[in-house]
Amino acid sequence: MDSVGSYLKKHTEALVKDVGIEPACELTGKSKATLGRYYSDADEHGDRFIPVDAVARLEAAASYPHVTAALAELGGGSLSYDSSQKNAEGGINSDVIALSQRFAVLMAEYQQSIEDGIISINEAKRLLRETVALQRVLIDMKLHLEDESG
Repeated sequence: MDSVGSYLKKHTEALVKDVGIEPACELTGKSKATLGRYYSDADEHGDRFIPVDAVARLEAAASYPHVTAALAELGGGSLSYDSSQKNAEGGINSDVIALSQRFAVLMAEYQQSIEDGIISINEAKRLLRETVALQRVLIDMKLHLEDESG
């Protein structure tokens, strides 16, 4: 098995163990043996990987999105994860309100940052935090719109 496969299997195992084997079986509809094959490094299971729908169900119940983070890392990216945003409640109306509030905060931070014509490192960090918060609202909004559109 190549290093990518091994890396994904290691993170699949971490995900299943994070959720717990019994709850993982219930969430995915898979048996213990099948889940075990998804993270086994034995040669006969080298080409078996967990389906993406099972990953989504497990990561919704897990404390951390193990497989998604591994995929981001393998693609040269990183994952910004905020567990307080997990399964955000509300709908499109609350998303629009949150979006306008976050954008107003970002613009206020930007205005304050450019008053002297220079954006300091601390100001840039604050702007980055606000930009990431705005991005989270947009992602929630996208998910709610997809839910409403069927």
